[in-house]
Amino acid sequence: MNRIALVLLLLASFPVSAKQLSCSIHPSKDTQPQALSGLARISRADAQKTALARINAPSKQVVDGELEIEQGCLVYSFDIRISGKTGVEEIRVDAGTGGILSHKHESPKQEAAEQAKDKASSRSVQ
Repeated sequence: MNRIALVLLLLASFPVSAKQLSCSIHPSKDTQPQALSGLARISRADAQKTALARINAPSKQVVDGELEIEQGCLVYSFDIRISGKTGVEEIRVDAGTGGILSHKHESPKQEAAEQAKDKASSRSVQ
């Protein structure tokens, strides 16, 4: 196994936030939302497959996904609903390496608060 694959495997097994982990792409603060996809090195489809593979549940569905700048990092962020469970699993995938940067459960209240925050900020691509 090459070093990059080993590092990605190790990173994927630790649920940490983007704030605690160095990501591979740091867009400038003035980067326009429509330019974000040109900076990403992996596709949204590949990032989504990685996020879904992280969740061990028979019934899961991506209810929201976007390419965004989060805490200075270019990430794909996915909200995944698991059948029979309230709230969503939020998984952030590094848009450069495809490694998982964070995985956390959001309650319905936390999810609503984040959606309100996202509406106020337009630095993402749906």
